[in-house]
Amino acid sequence: MAAKSPEPLKSTAELPRVVRAKGSYLWDATGKAYIDGSGGPAVYCLGHANDEVNAAVAAQMSDIAHAYRYNFTTDALEELTEIIRAQCGGTLREMVYVTSGSEAVESCLKIALQYHTANGQKSRRKFISRQRSWHGNTLGALGLSGFAERTAAYEGAFIPSIKLSPANAYRPVAGADAASVGAICAAELEAAILREGPETIAAFVFEPVVGAAGGCVPAPDGYAKLVREICTKYGVLMISDEVMCGAGRTGTWRALAYDGVEPDIMSVAKGLAAGYVPLGAAICTTAVWEVIRAKDGAFGTGHTFTGHTAACAAGVAVQKIIAREGLLAKVAANGDRLKGWMADALAGVEAIGDIRGRGHFICAELVADRATKAPFDASRQLHLKVRAQAMENGLICYPVGGNVDGVNGDIVILSPPYNCTDAELAEIVDKCATSIRQVLRAEGLA
Repeated sequence: MAAKSPEPLKSTAELPRVVRAKGSYLWDATGKAYIDGSGGPAVYCLGHANDEVNAAVAAQMSDIAHAYRYNFTTDALEELTEIIRAQCGGTLREMVYVTSGSEAVESCLKIALQYHTANGQKSRRKFISRQRSWHGNTLGALGLSGFAERTAAYEGAFIPSIKLSPANAYRPVAGADAASVGAICAAELEAAILREGPETIAAFVFEPVVGAAGGCVPAPDGYAKLVREICTKYGVLMISDEVMCGAGRTGTWRALAYDGVEPDIMSVAKGLAAGYVPLGAAICTTAVWEVIRAKDGAFGTGHTFTGHTAACAAGVAVQKIIAREGLLAKVAANGDRLKGWMADALAGVEAIGDIRGRGHFICAELVADRATKAPFDASRQLHLKVRAQAMENGLICYPVGGNVDGVNGDIVILSPPYNCTDAELAEIVDKCATSIRQVLRAEGLA
């Protein structure tokens, strides 16, 4: 019998009313301060109210806020395009701009379908993705997502998607261990392609470092390279969803660059303009673009606000600051430090099963039994209680439930701004560990 989702945690208190923010801190209407330990939902990579970014957006808006992409090009759009090309490297050079991560993923799917149609293979309509994944809130992105809590209400309305096992070294699939899980999960992909028929598969979509649905789960060693080989072998496009883990969040601008692999198509959003103006992009290789260009002349996907001028200006300013201040190297170097600090702060807490992640994207997973890795029952709603306790303690973090089977499991994600000081990072870790300990004690679990 499937596990029953718990009733939502009730609260008589309204959300605090935020009134201002600066750097890594926000203040509500009562004057209470909160340190932003998760950059909201892994968005605010430069913190809040950055004077340089605000000035760039204001300057652009004083000239023109939005030039419709299909009537005009703009300096902001062209400059950002060159920045993204340089950061991606390789052949990821063509892109469509959007205003959210969900739209970015949706655009990746449409580019894949347009490519196969232009290539004379319109039979390729199916997508393969994984359980314990999250790709966004549009119907296409929801259909890819293996996140039952967020998809259940919409089942039956999705485009075809075949779901594979999660690729998770901490929770390997049956018959695998941390060393073999990558190869076994890659073999599962090849088996699915052969079972369905390669001529029916458009693309395989995955997060190089799984975010909300799994809790900062990096691809197992060797997995991405095997996936690349399999996709190439069968003419299946490889789509890297980097909405959450990309744009430097894990220490490389492309998260998949860590694995030494180039996808055919990728999505990016959250850290691209750091939340100053909504912005995302779907980026594809020259090879994909040339097939589309030869047949259709242009991408078929696009929106009213594609290439929004002020949003592109924000993206340019954000990316220039990240490059000038060497923040990617800082984020990469901080990953092991943050995991170490978190392990020290939670030492002796038996309910901590794993501390993992890369760069400024780390997670603590709570378990009822370390030996078996059994999660706490969803009815306890520990992640919601940690979130509430952290807010009480003046910390914004990102706890999520259902990371084990879609219902059970509790994780707490930290994804602080790239330019946090060491003192701010220490405060974030201390308040997070304190909040977890307080909840566990209150629940009689510590």
